[in-house]
Amino acid sequence: MIAETVCSAVSAAGLGIAAVTAYRKRFLAATRIAAYSLVPIGLVMTGVVEWLADTAFSPTAWAGFAVLGVAWVLFTSTRVVERRRGGTRKERRAARAAARPEAVAPAASAPSLGQGAGPATRPATQARGDDDFSDIEAILKKHGI
Repeated sequence: MIAETVCSAVSAAGLGIAAVTAYRKRFLAATRIAAYSLVPIGLVMTGVVEWLADTAFSPTAWAGFAVLGVAWVLFTSTRVVERRRGGTRKERRAARAAARPEAVAPAASAPSLGQGAGPATRPATQARGDDDFSDIEAILKKHGI
């Protein structure tokens, strides 16, 4: 009963301030003030204020909030422990990536790195434009292609 009276008084005062603001030819601000002042009376009419008053003075509601708080603490503590066990984020991602099998052809083998006789040397007489291709040729020879 008291909450409804207070909300009605706040709405009435807000509408009065909106009227004074409109009298001063500030219609946009007056409309905004009127909108804000109608919110408390709208909450009373929909029953939200009564529900909040019943919840605020209800021991069952406060016990429910306590249970929700305990659940939140348990959830966050398990997340912290899980993160500490798994190491850093990069380590966890690397472990997940290592657990997945890579897509490899059934008869494929690893490339042999020991076939080449060593890094290929270029003759000093080659032109500057051929340097790029000689590097590519050296890489291909190294891999036996």
